[in-house]
Amino acid sequence: MGTATLVPNQFSLDDFMVNPPEKMEWVNGQLVEKNGMTLKHGEIQLKLGRYWDDYKESSGQGGKVYTDVPCRTNKQGRSPDVAYLTPELVAQFGNVATLPQSFPLCAEIVSPTDIAETVLLKAQEYLESGGEEVWLVFPESRWVMVMTENQGLMFTSGQVVSTQKVLRGFTLSVDELLA
Repeated sequence: MGTATLVPNQFSLDDFMVNPPEKMEWVNGQLVEKNGMTLKHGEIQLKLGRYWDDYKESSGQGGKVYTDVPCRTNKQGRSPDVAYLTPELVAQFGNVATLPQSFPLCAEIVSPTDIAETVLLKAQEYLESGGEEVWLVFPESRWVMVMTENQGLMFTSGQVVSTQKVLRGFTLSVDELLA
């Protein structure tokens, strides 16, 4: 997820929806640069995206997996690190510049500089805006938190994390993801 740098601008949420800038989010009326990306962050992002993509193919569930792709929540313009879109939503929104709701399944890789409350509020924002499941990946502490509308589950080293509502049946060793 990374820390944020405010960028002075006259950029509206509507502007973000039409032409979302790379590595940026629209938060509280400002464009905010997503930074704090490390090699480890990029590696985990690619790995999780690849695992989700392989699984949606092998399981026959279809859809699309993206990285750093823009969506609109009820309040902001966001870009989750990894996101999955169901076949139905691909058919409906597959050609828009910015998804007009949260992705059904998304993940944020949390950097050491992120503030816990901010990360949890972002996950809650996704869930309140059409998202069904959010993964928060904590590389340093080797945790994966899976949040849905009515539960939060914590998976740690030595455990197997699994999807709860979206991309049913997907499982992955926490150690394999964070190795």
